[in-house]
Amino acid sequence: MLLNSKGKHRRPSKAVRIATLAGVTGAAVAVPLMGATTASAASVETWDAVAQCESGGNWSINTGNGYYGGLQFSQSSWAAAGGTQYAARADLASKDQQIATAEKLLDMQGPGAWACAGAGGLTDDGVDPGVNTGSGQSQQAQPEREAEQPATRSEQRSAPQPEKKAESRKTVTTPTGEKVQKGDGEYKVKTGDTLSKIAQKEGVKGGWSKLFKLNDDIVKDANLIFPGQQLHLK
Repeated sequence: MLLNSKGKHRRPSKAVRIATLAGVTGAAVAVPLMGATTASAASVETWDAVAQCESGGNWSINTGNGYYGGLQFSQSSWAAAGGTQYAARADLASKDQQIATAEKLLDMQGPGAWACAGAGGLTDDGVDPGVNTGSGQSQQAQPEREAEQPATRSEQRSAPQPEKKAESRKTVTTPTGEKVQKGDGEYKVKTGDTLSKIAQKEGVKGGWSKLFKLNDDIVKDANLIFPGQQLHLK
């Protein structure tokens, strides 16, 4: 796991140790020593090995423990090494962007910034990993729940509704709370309607008995029809 200056301290660099032993301020000693060092780098294979140890090789991991991405950056280390130019957190950046940021942190802190440096064989080997930070930014690592949601209100309204709502369109609730079949006929039953009234009003040949036979799939008792049911008239 990447070591953080808060709570989990990084291994002091050689420059800091010399400054401490000499009893002088860091500003007086660190500048010439840092100027004498060369840029650090490691191969992609090395970073893969470190990530395998740090996070099981999961470059978009976020377990909520304060460390993010394949190389388990703390938020402060990610920001210090310039990672926020790619994404707010390491787990939201691409693998290449995480490696590019790790290269800068390696140059700043050395291999000791990672607890898994030894397991991954991380050293200042000077190899340019040749990563591409210009594509595949954080979209691929965004939480899946965001990608699954419709992008706009209109899409949300037009999204498939749960099966329960589809079922409710096929039934009518009676005054007692019972659900009966709604039907798909051309006449919608209104309050006060009876089969006799409907047959007379709509001119159904054969009267109420004919109307009953036409709709016996939803009307089980000729004396009981309910507002909202839709009856066939022919």
